[in-house]
Amino acid sequence: MFNKSRLKVARQRAGLTMRELASRVGIEPRTVTGYEAGEYLPSDEVARRFARVLGFPLEFFMADDLDIPQVEGVSFRSMSKMTARQRDGAIAAGAVAFLLSDWLEGEFDLPDADLPDMREELPQTAAAGLRDYWGLGNRPIKNMVHLLELKGVRVFSLGEDGKEVDAYSLWRGARPYVFLNTQKSAERSRFDAAHELGHLVLHKHAAPNGLEAEKQANEFAAAFLMPEAPLRAVGRVSGLPKVVQLKQDWAVSVAAMAYRLHEIGLLTKWNYQQIFIEISRRGWRVEEPSPIRREQSQIWHKVLGEVRREEQFGLVGLSELLSLPEAELAKLLFGLVTVGVPSSPRTAPSTPPRGHLRLVK
Repeated sequence: MFNKSRLKVARQRAGLTMRELASRVGIEPRTVTGYEAGEYLPSDEVARRFARVLGFPLEFFMADDLDIPQVEGVSFRSMSKMTARQRDGAIAAGAVAFLLSDWLEGEFDLPDADLPDMREELPQTAAAGLRDYWGLGNRPIKNMVHLLELKGVRVFSLGEDGKEVDAYSLWRGARPYVFLNTQKSAERSRFDAAHELGHLVLHKHAAPNGLEAEKQANEFAAAFLMPEAPLRAVGRVSGLPKVVQLKQDWAVSVAAMAYRLHEIGLLTKWNYQQIFIEISRRGWRVEEPSPIRREQSQIWHKVLGEVRREEQFGLVGLSELLSLPEAELAKLLFGLVTVGVPSSPRTAPSTPPRGHLRLVK
């Protein structure tokens, strides 16, 4: 039976309004509204038109209901920059990611979530406490994506056009999810990952929306990535070269490091203002000096490697198994793993091998 929830997700992933979809399919807008409300079902011909226009296999629309993230439970990195169309498309990406995640958990043994509930803590206290809980000490974090995956967080990318959709996170039952815009610099993507981690531990049982929640997540991210004690050991900073050196040591953006040094009193207000002017003049708010390598997913590197090696079952086969467009899967993994999409489909095995993935820090 044609599934209304899947029609809505496919439409939102295509970035179309109901009126725009109706025009392309050749039906009345009210008819699309009725289909998405479940008031009646499309004919086989109309269903095929939906599949063709939206770029999803016909089988996708005939499967069980999708688990779709609720807007009120989603923490977006930046709400003010997004249009409603972009927001809906990003949330619909979450529904596709849930399908992929459910397949992953059915085929591989992966770490359970290990994120404490820290809603009673102040952001900087929570950051220090989580470092202690995870045994990280005060050393730089080598790879935020690996760390999140090791602690049971599912990390996906947002392969959206443009940078307005920064990142978002949510809890789905006992499983935390983080979605990152990997079109940004690697340094800024690391900060986004730490920001979303802040939401997950600080706002698990509350709607993580609003300026105050975003401020708390920013404070958490800065303290988590740039702990105060080792920075204080450096002493006062006065010039941009030292800020650049520290930004390289801690793998953050030069702007984030300058702000953190000013925040903990190691840069005077005047020096901070002058350094920030120079950062802007050099274009370093967009292109980082001495940029770091983009962090990639450990889980998806291992999963795609294993299924290709054992069963000749790559991204094309996975798309066939889940009745999802290859492009949708590639967007969820964009920048997180080197995704090779074969030019011609291969037959996917009905039951890929179940395995255990060993993740390392």
